Amino acid sequence: MYKRIFDIERKLDEGMFLFGARQTGKSTLLKERFKGKIYYDLLDPDVRKSFKRDPNSLKEALWNKAAGTLIIIDEIQKVPELLDVVHALMVEKGLWFILSGSSARKLKKSGTNTLGGRAIPETFYPLVWPEVTDFQLDRAVQNGMIPRHYMVSDATKRLKAYVELYLNEEIREEGEVRELDAFERFLEVAAISDGEVLNYSNIASDCGVSVKTVQSYFKILYDTLMGYEIPAYRKAVKRRIIQAPRFYFFDVGLANYLLGRHSLRRGTDDYGHAFEHYLVQEIIAYKGYNDRKDIISYWHTYDKKEVDVVIGDAKVAIEIKSSELVKNKHKAGLKAFKEEHPDCRLILVSLDPITRQVEDIELINVLDFLKMLWGGEIF
Repeated sequence: MYKRIFDIERKLDEGMFLFGARQTGKSTLLKERFKGKIYYDLLDPDVRKSFKRDPNSLKEALWNKAAGTLIIIDEIQKVPELLDVVHALMVEKGLWFILSGSSARKLKKSGTNTLGGRAIPETFYPLVWPEVTDFQLDRAVQNGMIPRHYMVSDATKRLKAYVELYLNEEIREEGEVRELDAFERFLEVAAISDGEVLNYSNIASDCGVSVKTVQSYFKILYDTLMGYEIPAYRKAVKRRIIQAPRFYFFDVGLANYLLGRHSLRRGTDDYGHAFEHYLVQEIIAYKGYNDRKDIISYWHTYDKKEVDVVIGDAKVAIEIKSSELVKNKHKAGLKAFKEEHPDCRLILVSLDPITRQVEDIELINVLDFLKMLWGGEIF
């Protein structure tokens, strides 16, 4: 069991959309934090069918409840028609709602009631470092941080089942794509692009589909919370910089499975890619849980100077290396960035066991970095 740090009670005010990918632990959190509250699970086929047939039955069930009564509806995207009823109950009866979901796709379609701004959207992430008392770095880098995957030594079978569940329930069942085989191939090719600058033309060529189709597939990944983009840092001073975003799956374990990275070893390129992804994942979750407004971006020049993470307007630049011994070549991107942004704080995170400062670059061991990040010492 893990103690989740998401402070949902503090954030709740009248209404909340709680979004998060499948199996991140939304339902468990809601049942633990709000025991005894009215709870409707739309993954239950009988409950789902009943509300689909007659959405107004929700109003009939709740009309006599006192103002301020909290109602939880899990997987709201399964019956988006309920949102009209929810809106009416919030306005007319003063009821409070938490509406959780593993896909925002149906809720974004034209005509869907967004409750007039009465429900604040929040994101729930996979496990993060402070939630795991027996944290093992290599397990996190290999398995990812979805609770069911992190807890076992080998998550390959569970990851396989996860992908199949996603394809069957989120894609086939919802009729999102015409050819499931093409989308499955796309997932594998998208994994090759994990942590890389997006090139739609190359991906389309590898998948054997059009660029427009690839763009629509990525939109499905974003709307079903399976991935996200990191924008490029665009403030050019001297060097020409790349403008396209980078893509990441929402959890590093998923990328590892799709790429066949089943036995990662330190010192390999594969481990380095997964190590970087995991730390970006933690930074994104920290920003989300702490309501930080800083934009997270990356910096990459045409002469191949690179910084993995830029926080805000060049407030902090972070380079991530899985090396156990930091060398001068690992600092090249940070030094180039410093030339153009002299007031920026420079951090290099690695497996080097000794945290120290060398000139204007902080060399931070990964476990020290995680402690500093979640302690609010990075940004």
